[in-house]
This record gives sequence, C-alpha cells and structure tokens, in this order.
Amino acid sequence: MSKRPALKRPAAVLACLSVLVLAGCGDSGDDTASDPAGSSESSSESTASGETATCEYPEDGREAAREVEAPDADAQAEGTVAATITTNFGDIGLTLDAESAPCTVNSFVSLAEQGFYDDTPCPRIGDMEGFGILQCGDPTGTGAGGAGYSFADELTGDEAYPAGTLAMANAGPDTNGSQFFLVFRDSQFPPSYNVFGTIDAAGLEVLDEIAAVGNDNANPAGGGAPNEDVTIESVTVG
Repeated sequence: MSKRPALKRPAAVLACLSVLVLAGCGDSGDDTASDPAGSSESSSESTASGETATCEYPEDGREAAREVEAPDADAQAEGTVAATITTNFGDIGLTLDAESAPCTVNSFVSLAEQGFYDDTPCPRIGDMEGFGILQCGDPTGTGAGGAGYSFADELTGDEAYPAGTLAMANAGPDTNGSQFFLVFRDSQFPPSYNVFGTIDAAGLEVLDEIAAVGNDNANPAGGGAPNEDVTIESVTVG
C-alpha cells in the first residue's frame, strides 16, 4: 500500500490521495498501523552538549528497501541542520528543524549519511490548486518501500503546509519511515504529517521545473508519476 497525505479540498472535503505516506481512504491494510513505539512523543533532556531527545525506531515488520542501521536513540533537539538534495534537475537546499522535530530530523540525517536516498526515484508529483508536492524517499519507487523501521509522530496540531515545507509521508498515526514530500504550492492537508524543515528559494525553483514536465495524472485527486524521471542523486548533510 502506498503512503500518502490527505488533501483538504476548498469545500472542506477530504479526498483520498495516493501519496507515499498518506493513508488510503478507508484502508485498514498493514501500512495503517497504530502506535508502534508506545508513545507519540519523544522525551527531551538538557545535557552538557545541548538539548537532546530520546527517540524510538522499532522495526515495522517489513523488509527494508535498502539495508541500513536504525538511527541512534539520542537525537539533537535544538537548532537547525543544513542538507542538500541533489537531483537530476538541480539542487534543493533544506533547513532541517531539529528543535521542532528531533526524531524526524535524526532519522532523515541518518538515512542520508548511510546513502539510503542515493540514486532513488521520486515517483509522484501533484500540481493543482491546494496540492503541490513531490514525494520521494522510497528506493523501490512503488510508494510501499521504507527503511524497515518506524517512528512516532511529532505533531502539535497546528501544522500547515505552505510552499517551502518539508514533511513526512505516513500510512496513519506513528507510521513515519523514510518517505517524505516537498511542498512547492500552498497545500491544504490536515495536521497529520510531521513538518521537519523548509526548502530554500533555489530549491523551489527546481521543484517548479520538475512540476513543469507534468505527470500522468493517474490519480486525479493527487497527481501521478512525473512525465520525466525525477531522481535523487544524493543527499548531503552540512
């Protein structure tokens, strides 16, 4: 099953979307899981080296798309981390928010440093009013692959998804894994997807170029596969 964000239409009607970590409407499959970590919040403490959070990354019961180690439990919980997604269309600069989403940033950085995202496709793009995203993070390109572990939501209930937002896809509460989406049009989603960073202006221009190639519109409610392959060549941190 694919993971996807649910779209809030202008008439306040939620549509069923096929985005990497957005849960399918009314689907009770394996990807729609309950709290796998036993808690939806991370615990934080102050140490001599700065604020940290303790995170849990339990196995999700599926084989990882690529063999990787789960992240360390101790995560940076203050400040920001710079990262760059290099694609075949150009570079997308990111600022990761470790203070607001320490466990999410910790996982993304760990996967990036292990090369999990290198030479992987971004199989879905949506470009319409209230919904403009590029979804990536699954080496299989099917929307069903991941890193073999999950982690809890880091949500306040006030999340919004304007252009320039970096967020996690999921298949229901506390099912975050490796898949994420980059928002290049102001998008109307419920506050159900961890926001863990922002995209720089140059990166938004790259995303506009990707959107301009169009998609196969396989899912009218949420776009489809890009008409030209979109590939993450590497993700670098720092």
